[in-house]
Amino acid sequence: MQLHELVNTLGQDLQRRYGEKVHKLTLHGGFSCPNRDGTIGRGGCTFCNVASFVDEQAQIQSIEAQLKDRAVEIRRAKKYLAYFQAYTSTYAEVQVLKTMYQQALEAADIVGLCVGTRPDCVPDAVLDLLHEYVQQGFEIWLELGLQTAHDQTLKRINRGHDFACYAEITQRARALGIKVCTHLIVGLPKEGRTDNVATLKQVVDVGTDGIKLHSLHIVEGSTMAKAWRAGKLEAPSLESYVAIASELIRLTPPEVVYHRISSAARRPTLLSPLWCENRWLAMTEIGRALDRDGAQGSLIGRPFHFQR
Repeated sequence: MQLHELVNTLGQDLQRRYGEKVHKLTLHGGFSCPNRDGTIGRGGCTFCNVASFVDEQAQIQSIEAQLKDRAVEIRRAKKYLAYFQAYTSTYAEVQVLKTMYQQALEAADIVGLCVGTRPDCVPDAVLDLLHEYVQQGFEIWLELGLQTAHDQTLKRINRGHDFACYAEITQRARALGIKVCTHLIVGLPKEGRTDNVATLKQVVDVGTDGIKLHSLHIVEGSTMAKAWRAGKLEAPSLESYVAIASELIRLTPPEVVYHRISSAARRPTLLSPLWCENRWLAMTEIGRALDRDGAQGSLIGRPFHFQR
C-alpha cells in the first residue's frame, strides 16, 4: 500500500480538501528565540541547531525576495502554504508579524500559513491575528514545539516551558478555529517507548489537529553533541524508531493529520543517527510496518478509510 493509504498525511488531506496538490513553501522570517536571547534562557534547547534544517542565508532576505528566489519550487504545485519554520516565528511585535505574514498571504496562490513557534510565545495578540486570517478563509496551522509531555524531560532538555503551557495554548487556539500541529521527538534522553506512548495519549487527550514526528537528531553546535562525543548519549537506531513511530501512528485517532513521520538532516551538521540523512528510509520502513500491523488508528479500533 502507499503511505497515504496507511497514514492520514497532510499532503493527502490537502489534496482531498482542495482538489489538487498544495505544496508547503518554507520561508525564513529572521526570528530569534527567547530561549537563546536570555528572555527565558540562553543556549537554546539542548538538541537545537537550526542550521540542520534551514538555509541560514535566507534570514537576511525579505519575504518578497525569498518568494522570488523560490520561483522554481513555486511551480511544483498550483496552491501553497507559506511555512515560517525557523526558530520562534511568533517572537516579534504583532505589527511586525502582521506585515510579514501579510506579505506571504498576498503572494499568488498562497492559501494559508504554517507558523512554527513555542507554546510560551503565543500571546493573545498573535492568536487574534491568526484568528483574523481564519475568518478570511485562509488555512492556518499553528505548529507548536512540544517534543514531550513529560515535564522532567522538558526541564532536562532546557525547553523553558511545561506541558500545562502547551495544553493551555492548544485549547485556546483551537477554540478560535486555528489548527494546531504538535511536534514530538522520539529518542530524547532517558525516554523510551512507554514515555513516547504516554506523551501521545496526553496530546490526544488535550486535542490536536496534526502531529509532526521525528527521531532525535544529534547535531553539531548543540549541547547534546558534547554528551554524544563523550559517549553519554545515543540516538535511536532505525529499527527502534520505526517500531515506536509505527506504534504511535496506530494509536493516533484517524482524524489527526500527520505532517511528518520522519525527517532528515545533513552532514556535516548531522552527527547521529546517520540514517536520518535519507528522508525516505524511515518513511519506507514505517510504511511496511503499518502495512503489516495495521494503519493509523488501528490500535484504538477506528482505522481510517483512506482514499486511494
